[in-house]
Amino acid sequence: MVNPALLLAVPLALAFLIPLVRLVARGVVKWIPVFAMAFNFIASVLIIPRALEEAIVTEIGGFPAPFCINLVAGPLGSILSSFIALIGLLVAIYSFDYLREVPTAKYYTMYLLLLTGATGIVLTGDIFNLFVFFEILCISSYSLVAYQGNKAGIEASVKYLVQGSIGSSLLLLGIGLIYGQYGTLNMGDLAGKIEGISSPSAFVPLVLMITGLGVEAAIFPLNAWLPDAHSSAPSSISAVLSGVAIGVGLYSIARILFTVFGGTALLETLAVIGLLTLLVGELSALSQDDVKRLLAYSSIGQMGLIAFGLGLATGEGVTGGLFQLLSHGLSKALLFLSVGYMIYRSGSKKISDLQGSWKRTPVASLGFAVGAFSLVGLPPFIGFPGKFLIVRSALLKGELFYTVLVAFVLFATVVEGGYFFRVVQIIFFKGTGGRRLKREVAPVSGLIPLVVLMLLILIVGVYPGLITGLIDSAAAELTARSSYFTLVMGST
Repeated sequence: MVNPALLLAVPLALAFLIPLVRLVARGVVKWIPVFAMAFNFIASVLIIPRALEEAIVTEIGGFPAPFCINLVAGPLGSILSSFIALIGLLVAIYSFDYLREVPTAKYYTMYLLLLTGATGIVLTGDIFNLFVFFEILCISSYSLVAYQGNKAGIEASVKYLVQGSIGSSLLLLGIGLIYGQYGTLNMGDLAGKIEGISSPSAFVPLVLMITGLGVEAAIFPLNAWLPDAHSSAPSSISAVLSGVAIGVGLYSIARILFTVFGGTALLETLAVIGLLTLLVGELSALSQDDVKRLLAYSSIGQMGLIAFGLGLATGEGVTGGLFQLLSHGLSKALLFLSVGYMIYRSGSKKISDLQGSWKRTPVASLGFAVGAFSLVGLPPFIGFPGKFLIVRSALLKGELFYTVLVAFVLFATVVEGGYFFRVVQIIFFKGTGGRRLKREVAPVSGLIPLVVLMLLILIVGVYPGLITGLIDSAAAELTARSSYFTLVMGST
């Protein structure tokens, strides 16, 4: 059986090995992230069958729970670690020739640290180590946003750094208050000790932690950093930030709410905040002429939809939210990588300069269309099942309040379809190319991830049952607070 700790140890060790490898074999450096993420993907997939039977609890440090460093590889953690490794692997392949003009050794070191942080977040069973992995992810993200060294990237990175640091401080303050009150940092132990959020001693740290995590999850009104960061970063990093980083931020909020606090009283509030985030993101995207900025605002909207689904607090709603989390990650990775390919050829991020792109970059143009249609929720793409489950779950509540919220969700979907269809029309049906090409040849290695992502989006969209059972188990793990306590504390 694969030890879940290897999912952290291998990429972390290889990240620090990259500078040494560069000294003796510069050409090998770009293969190290591929090897690390391939290992993580295979190992995570091998863990899933065992995790479906019983979550794998790893105790590190020589002490029993709740005093040890705890990793919990249940259905949710193993699925998300597989997902992170898959996206990381595809983006690493895409980066082979895409990053010709930057020092790749430093880039790949920070890239592996970002993915290690994301993997640690979904596997840890300890709120302090959640903070540690959260910081690893954020600090790596700050540097990668500014990696090209241009003014826009540095400015966006500083904005991200300032807001992210405030969020991290709030998170750490909340963790400190929890430890002072309950004397433990283990999520399972806390689940057994925290009976509710009615008292200020529990409610105040909960608000601080959710606010801190909400910055990374891009929840309104904590998302001001995201449009600049995602539009200024290299497209390969934009794909990871949008497909992985903000997703694990939202996962962290769900884990804290469901598992640690059992805060059912706040889940309705999460649904409302999610709806506001959805509307703000989609309406802001509607007026954009920078294609990467448009995709960034779209990511804000998608995080709002996922938060809305999780906030429904029903089995089907949580399943729909988790399904949408995965479908958004695949679709948005495809969109950013496709756009990166088109920008590489044209030298412009303006939507109006992408007209006729299908003639010079047909695979990337098709990839953009597939990713866009998936996010809108059109069948037979992967984005349809998750959105359908969320809407149906809200309607099945049978309350006028949720029926009104669904109407706003459908309105946001119409807005989303409007701006995506506009871009698709420009790419496929407007002119033959309004801008002279700056580069005649785009990296061939960039086509492999595009094709793989398109196939995954189509195959899972046509046969959602391939992963629905896994996501049902993941949703059950997230909502079964007492089972999590028994699993972790019963292992001592």
